[in-house]
Amino acid sequence: METKGSRTRQLIIDKSLQLFSVKGYYNTSISNIQEATGLTKGGLYGHFESKESIWYAVYDEAVRRWHQVVFEQVNSIEDPLQRIEKVIENDVMNYLGQHVFQGGCYFLNALVELSGQSPAMSRHMLRGFIRFSKLLQQWLVEAETAGLIKPGLNHREIANFIFISLNGAAALYAVTRDDSVLRQTNSQLQHYVQQLKRG
Repeated sequence: METKGSRTRQLIIDKSLQLFSVKGYYNTSISNIQEATGLTKGGLYGHFESKESIWYAVYDEAVRRWHQVVFEQVNSIEDPLQRIEKVIENDVMNYLGQHVFQGGCYFLNALVELSGQSPAMSRHMLRGFIRFSKLLQQWLVEAETAGLIKPGLNHREIANFIFISLNGAAALYAVTRDDSVLRQTNSQLQHYVQQLKRG
């Protein structure tokens, strides 16, 4: 059962996610979070020991929301290549295109901001990126084992190319807000995945 304490903690996370997404972590002060939540400093620190500890909770919430969108209807797909295609479509059209976070791609923005500022927080985010790339690699191995793609392909390079392309689209879309960036990225990556198939 949800308690008042857990509701307050979630309020802090939700409001901080909104602030970090739009203003960035370093441009968001504790007083900004207090103002957004209506809590005193003591009320905030009753749930989190520091702004950094709020960030880690916010990151987990952002991952949960991203995962909910990007992996929608994916688990029911048997064909591993179709899973990859669905993840690409969901990420580009439903995550980026539907503005899940006000400030654009929360993860790309945070990584750029934190790089060189907080090695620990940057490493935490990079581990998440690597997990996503490894999942794509796992699906590619599954596809090769099933004889769906050409043998001998470099699964790591393919997964990283898809991942880099998705982040490139996120960066360009953040600047332009041009929906054609999303449509073209989705179309080209879908075509790329099709080219992996056995002839």
